[in-house]
Amino acid sequence: TTASLLSHEDVIVIASVSANYGLGSPEDYKTIVQKLVVGDEYAQKALLLKLVEMGYKRNDEFFDRGDFRVNGEVIDIYPAYNEEFAIRIEFFGDEIEDIYTFNTLTGEKIEHYKEATVYAANQFIVSQEKLALAVKSIEEELGERLAFYQKEDRMLEYNRLKQRVEFDLEMIEATGMCKGIENYSRHLTGKAEGETPFSMMDYFEAMHGHDFLCIVDESHVSLSQFRGMYSGDRSRKEVLVEHGFRLPSALDNRPLMFDEYINKAPYFLFVSATPNELEINLSSTVAEQVVRPTGLLDPPIEVISSTYQVENLHDRMKPVIEKGERVLVTVLTKKMAEELTTYYNDLGLRVRYMHSDLDAIERNQVIRSLRLGEFDILVGINLLREGLDLPEVSLVAILDADKEGFLRSKTSLIQTSGRAARNS
Repeated sequence: TTASLLSHEDVIVIASVSANYGLGSPEDYKTIVQKLVVGDEYAQKALLLKLVEMGYKRNDEFFDRGDFRVNGEVIDIYPAYNEEFAIRIEFFGDEIEDIYTFNTLTGEKIEHYKEATVYAANQFIVSQEKLALAVKSIEEELGERLAFYQKEDRMLEYNRLKQRVEFDLEMIEATGMCKGIENYSRHLTGKAEGETPFSMMDYFEAMHGHDFLCIVDESHVSLSQFRGMYSGDRSRKEVLVEHGFRLPSALDNRPLMFDEYINKAPYFLFVSATPNELEINLSSTVAEQVVRPTGLLDPPIEVISSTYQVENLHDRMKPVIEKGERVLVTVLTKKMAEELTTYYNDLGLRVRYMHSDLDAIERNQVIRSLRLGEFDILVGINLLREGLDLPEVSLVAILDADKEGFLRSKTSLIQTSGRAARNS
């Protein structure tokens, strides 16, 4: 993704909230590249050393992302940032005769190129000069931390930290890399303690300036996740630092704080059927979408008494099922979901339940079976609230809709009712 951002003008990045985590400097990443041109001459040994400096490993047997291999006058490079293909460079002496991409599984040629650019295998690769400064800075911090543990007579933490960091330093000096190198990001990027780390947003800015848009889908959930990421990450890392597993500078390998994140992009578009006050207050313009992108209107909503709700629902579901359509039923507890499923099954209906005791694969299988018509009614709790696109569903029943709590909040009720807005 980062390589695409720095090499293409038109890039769409689809990412989870993990894109909010810190990365290396985009300026360093942009400069540590190897350009290869057909017809130009390259000393093969120097090229291989450059690949090692860029974080690639030689592996002639088990070729994987971030590896390169050599077979006579042919060098294969498997870019760490690309799962789809590897690059083959064919030499005649020291002159590049051909460059093409190929399928790593079948060996089939994909496309020939006049030139190719290979980016570093990791966003934390830096120049030799910066690497030397980073090593010196890490050694200084290690000395300070070891002195602290010695003063506190905490020799277990002293030895644990000393062994780990000294091993990491040996690897960094030898190869420019080590496992968990991101925990030394503050030293590698030259950032001050507590300073905002680089992130995906900085890679957009490095290439496109302030000419990009960040779309936050389901913002009523996503923004809350962004707000909690920093605290959760710091809480975990403080334990590692306290017990000598990491240097204190590892705390700066972190996701952006919410205020940092919200000030990174020049333009935001928050998308939600149930926006919270937060994104409304952050927005200069609020546009209400009355008609859905599918052209369907919101489903009609009927409120009925909860007295005899189970029997009433049974009568309402039968004509829906006869038309070959599906039904979602949401309840408040796992026990009720299981008991309701048993009750309707005993009445001859085809019903299954889904709740958090089922793992992700089992849930997908249940959803697929519902769509295929292997059963007609799915009973659930929170998992049926949002994010499901089921065109076969034409009836959604929310039992005990007047109860207080998260599962019957305004947001939850609107999101759940929206599961019936996919049916034409």
